[in-house]
Amino acid sequence: MKLCDCVSKGDWVWLKRFPGGKYAEVKPSTEKVFCQLRDLRHENVNLFVGFFHDAGILAVVSEHCTRGSLEDLLRNDDMKLDWMFKSSLLLDLIKGMKYLHHQEFPHGRLKSRNCVVDGRFVLKVTDHGYNELLEAQKVVREPTKPEDRFWTAPELLRNPALERKGSFRGDIYSISIIIQEVICRDAPYCMLDMSPEEIIKKVEKPPPLCRPSVSIDQAPVECIQLMKECWSEQPDRRPHINQVFDQFKSINKGRKTNIIDSMLRMLEQYSSNLEDLIRERTEELEVEKQKTDRLLTQMLPPSVAEALKTGAPVEPEYFEEVTLYFSDIVGFTTISAMSDPIEVVDLLNDLYTLFDAIIGSHDVYKVETIGDAYMVASGLPKRNGKRHAGEIANMSLDILSAVGTFKMRHMPDVPVRIRIGLHSGPCVAGVVGLTMPRYCLFGDTVNTASRMESTGLPYRIHVNLRTVEILHALKEGYKLDLRGKTELKGKGTEDTYWLIGRDGFTKPIPTPPDLKPGASSHGISMEEIPEDRKQKLQKARAGQKI
Repeated sequence: MKLCDCVSKGDWVWLKRFPGGKYAEVKPSTEKVFCQLRDLRHENVNLFVGFFHDAGILAVVSEHCTRGSLEDLLRNDDMKLDWMFKSSLLLDLIKGMKYLHHQEFPHGRLKSRNCVVDGRFVLKVTDHGYNELLEAQKVVREPTKPEDRFWTAPELLRNPALERKGSFRGDIYSISIIIQEVICRDAPYCMLDMSPEEIIKKVEKPPPLCRPSVSIDQAPVECIQLMKECWSEQPDRRPHINQVFDQFKSINKGRKTNIIDSMLRMLEQYSSNLEDLIRERTEELEVEKQKTDRLLTQMLPPSVAEALKTGAPVEPEYFEEVTLYFSDIVGFTTISAMSDPIEVVDLLNDLYTLFDAIIGSHDVYKVETIGDAYMVASGLPKRNGKRHAGEIANMSLDILSAVGTFKMRHMPDVPVRIRIGLHSGPCVAGVVGLTMPRYCLFGDTVNTASRMESTGLPYRIHVNLRTVEILHALKEGYKLDLRGKTELKGKGTEDTYWLIGRDGFTKPIPTPPDLKPGASSHGISMEEIPEDRKQKLQKARAGQKI
């Protein structure tokens, strides 16, 4: 029998179609049985509305229940069911079956999917009288699937003729299986690791006796005991429906099983749980927001990040005087040619992680890294008077000292040398771009600082005259040596200096290498390269020539 939702006179109804072929007429005996069914009126029995007969289709029309079947309700994990709720549903089932038995109507095919629940969570028995309708209409029965026979009593499984009619004692057995479903909120025999065919075979032909198992902590002991009595192997040992009703009512010891009260308690608990959940989610959201803000302020100055978050425009800002730091790795091109790409990434990540840890203890701002170039500024985005030159100088000495002991993972014997250039002067800072916006510096000071780095020497801090003047003015004992005249591209020839230390600075500084006459300050000597890496370097250079 197929089930579908339909609309009749503006109201939703359920339409249950008879199996088989087309039906030319409704037999008088079928009409008689239906009239008897239509007269059954009880709050826990689903109402038969009428017959549908058109185009050879024959169907029973019954009242629509918005919550679906009991099976649907039990499988809905979003619906929380406490014992009061469960016992109210089971009591509705027993009251509905009690009414049918008193009207001399055995159900014959009672199961959880033939119990429906309306919008007020009232359970109603449906599909009663189905066997009588099929017999009266002379409908050919379709084979029943094993999983649809879980609710069928053993004596009916052994007698197909009796199974087609049903019995009062068989209904009691079906009630016991539904009780197991409600207690466990799972399918019949869900705890047994057997196929439906195996289960039906064992139930039909004991011993041993095959029944579901329910833990005593899942329901009141009296309820479990009643369930076991109802699925007794001997039909005459099963209680009468009146006894089932009386015993089940006594389980709650006179307390009213009012489903509305139960729902109100559940709503209160749900409200409390919802408040806790909202509080927990809010805390998680705040933690994630802090992580996002932290990441954003690592990429942009805090003031700029706040402006971008609020959608405010970020205007370029002029700074009267700042000090800039540039450094790069000596011979980086040669090192890259001797290394795999992942080794180059590891080198830069290790080195710049070291630098990042050092700059955290100074009043400086990391502007960017491009390849092996590392750029830092002081005096922006927060102005700090004349302290910017001292902060950059102190940071440079710390970085140079740390680089002296730094080792590459893949070539620990090859020294990593850097050139450092410093310069002080005015510049403009602003955010460039909408996609991946960057905080960039502009002005002649940036160009000059870059030139100071590129004209420097390995393990040396190359300083411009303006920075030297500020360091002297700070009177903190910075040690500077005159390098002499230096050609700066686009600037001409100027006096430049080496920063070699500071009073109180005791960390070791690596000794600059002696450059042979005509040697470049931008590479590393072949003597420092391991033999296996030399071969890789030669292959790389040969490929470039081709």
